[in-house]
Amino acid sequence: MSVETAQETFTLEEILASVKESHRLILWNDDINTFEHVIFCLMHHLQYSESESERIAWTVHTKGKCPILEGSFTEMEIYRKILKAEGLSVSVE
Repeated sequence: MSVETAQETFTLEEILASVKESHRLILWNDDINTFEHVIFCLMHHLQYSESESERIAWTVHTKGKCPILEGSFTEMEIYRKILKAEGLSVSVE
């Protein structure tokens, strides 16, 4: 299975931010994805348990966003692109 992504450009601020040691992947609430799809994606791509995935999905629903992963900028960008390809709203901070 291959995943195609559109070419993206980055601002100087984003590039400088990438040198930080730790970044967070943020999952944002949207009106498109179902709880079931979000839970599936968290379990399938991030290996969260079903109960942890449900907790994250509920947090996103009630608070608007939730950090779901922390690590290097490169690692977070890889997961961001994977989850974005699944239709989820994600960003790296």
